[in-house]
Amino acid sequence: MALPDQVHDHLDALDATLRSLREQAGTLTGWGATLAERLTDGGRLLAAGNGGSAAEAQHLTAELVGRFMDDRRPFSALALHADTSSLTAIGNDYGYDDVFARQVTAHARPRDVLVLLSTSGRSRNLLRAARAGVRAGASVWALTGPAPNPLAAQCEEAVCLPGNTANVQEAHLVAVHVVCRAFEAALAAAPPVRSSA
Repeated sequence: MALPDQVHDHLDALDATLRSLREQAGTLTGWGATLAERLTDGGRLLAAGNGGSAAEAQHLTAELVGRFMDDRRPFSALALHADTSSLTAIGNDYGYDDVFARQVTAHARPRDVLVLLSTSGRSRNLLRAARAGVRAGASVWALTGPAPNPLAAQCEEAVCLPGNTANVQEAHLVAVHVVCRAFEAALAAAPPVRSSA
């Protein structure tokens, strides 16, 4: 059965988005190595997004608390949208624009990492979360759609991908897996921790 033109167009557009992702793979590898160092030293990862990006953020935290490929100890990683009681209470009392920023203020510490995912790079609640992360002394990274965008501009580092919303979201899943692979590779390469016994 012949594929409709729309399917070919979608896959062709995804190829272009993934080419850009490949060009920025060094940044993602660096993120994985930094996470290995920070989380091993007791830091934590906080992640947030809206809609499909929330699902990708939660995917990232699940891979760190659980595992990606290798059997290893769990690491601290929280998807801020997954705490529905906090999310709805903050949204009700302060407004949806503050649902992540207030949690970042509560949880983030220096040397923690905040990862924000947005296909537009313009979500007000993520922009406020980025500012809260900077104030807390955390490293703030973003996975976004096309540059320039306000979220990328507020973050310490960003991987910005060209393409439509669907293709960017698909590539963000690949980016999450690249970070996790680099994270586990960095853990495996680290010298073993000596017992103080």
